Amino acid sequence: MPNKHKIFVNLPVDDLPRSMDFFQALGYSFNMQFTDDKGACLVLGEDIYVMLITKPFYKSFITNDVADSKKVSEAIISLSVDSREAVEDLVDKALAAGGTPSKEPNDMGFMYNRSFLDPDGHHWEVFYMDPENVK
Repeated sequence: MPNKHKIFVNLPVDDLPRSMDFFQALGYSFNMQFTDDKGACLVLGEDIYVMLITKPFYKSFITNDVADSKKVSEAIISLSVDSREAVEDLVDKALAAGGTPSKEPNDMGFMYNRSFLDPDGHHWEVFYMDPENVK
């Protein structure tokens, strides 16, 4: 029987309510069982979660400094969607909700992606890969 894994990405945020509002504007919800004034459990999918954690609380989990994601890249969070139109829709919502574009769209024929930075500067790539045309 294969293992069933879940992924929890932890991201430090400056303003938790602002971050929650941003992702709700993109159509996502939060698991309130794992949400309080120090962190919020963003639900991206059945087994994909992002813990948005206030910087002071995030610091309690690490021994080095918290990266300033507005100045340095700490990660690229890639999220697949079901169509090119869904890429456009999600990134357009992110930009309308206060995100900023991070680079030009990339069309490789079999895969299309756009990216944005959330209000805390975390880099998100939204992509669609056409399974019929993967090289």
